[in-house]
Amino acid sequence: MRYPSPLRPGDRIGVTSSSSGVDKTLHDRLRVAIRTVEARGYEVVVGDCMDGAGHVSAPAAERARELTGMLTDPSIRAVVPPWGGETAIDVLPLLDWDALRAAEPTWMVGYSDLSTIITPLTLLTGVATIHGNNLMDTPYRVPDGLLGWLDIVALPPGAAFTQTPPGRYRAQGFDEWQTFPEADEFTLDTPGGWTRLDGDGPVRAEGRLIGGCVETLCNIAGTRYADTSSLAADGLVVYVEAAEHDAGTICRNLHGMRLAGFFDGATAILAGRTRAPGLLTLSQHEAVLDALGGLGVPILADVECGHVPPYLPLVNGARALVSYDDGRGEVTQTLA
Repeated sequence: MRYPSPLRPGDRIGVTSSSSGVDKTLHDRLRVAIRTVEARGYEVVVGDCMDGAGHVSAPAAERARELTGMLTDPSIRAVVPPWGGETAIDVLPLLDWDALRAAEPTWMVGYSDLSTIITPLTLLTGVATIHGNNLMDTPYRVPDGLLGWLDIVALPPGAAFTQTPPGRYRAQGFDEWQTFPEADEFTLDTPGGWTRLDGDGPVRAEGRLIGGCVETLCNIAGTRYADTSSLAADGLVVYVEAAEHDAGTICRNLHGMRLAGFFDGATAILAGRTRAPGLLTLSQHEAVLDALGGLGVPILADVECGHVPPYLPLVNGARALVSYDDGRGEVTQTLA
């Protein structure tokens, strides 16, 4: 694994929408998010691929060119999208993978549809990426026990950090950024910890982290973009999360990913907390257990690695130690 150098005040951070852009009604929130990054001492460079009028910010070739340019520009030390979207998959074959492998490592951050890009970046270049934050969420204060992406990008290679979830989450609703663009406090209205799906008792598991959003990663499983074998020798802590698809679809997608070898070498599975619906006879928990229970490894659900606040960022490629006992969990990540 290769880890980017720690960011320092004065460094430049690139912003580009490799999937969906930002509608004009949300430009005030975008400006608030940029100011939050600048307040940490960084210079923000906003790319041209930001248009929010359609489902993508620009044609695929332009998005690929801009992302490649930012990731290979030695003056840009991190790249973050405003958020995810729908079809980042069209960028993958257009990225200059040789240039990305040859460049000095640069942090890339994202989740949701950006899993389609950051996970292949780690698997194909050996450079760590950060899953679990986007730019538009950055103004929120990070709850005690967790870190934000701005904290992680400032850590040196070899650093270790432990995150302990706060035991509360947002069960319903969203902040209306159009009317309240400066929202900076999570509404964590419901108590809840992690859930072990495969049995009882405490869990302690180690391995390299890899994973992302089920709805997007299932479409590249079995291709070179999602070949996890390069990391499997160290064991894998694989995390998955459902954004919105029902339990039947998620179950089918996870079965497909398993058949494609995505979970080979897993020592544990982390399934993100989700608001996605179940079926009459199949819950989201049951969907995960149905597809992955046969792996014979611990399966922990309701982890804060998905679309439900708060967010527990996970570094693709980092060494992880996952501990769980009686609903309380924590994960220590080492950038080595």
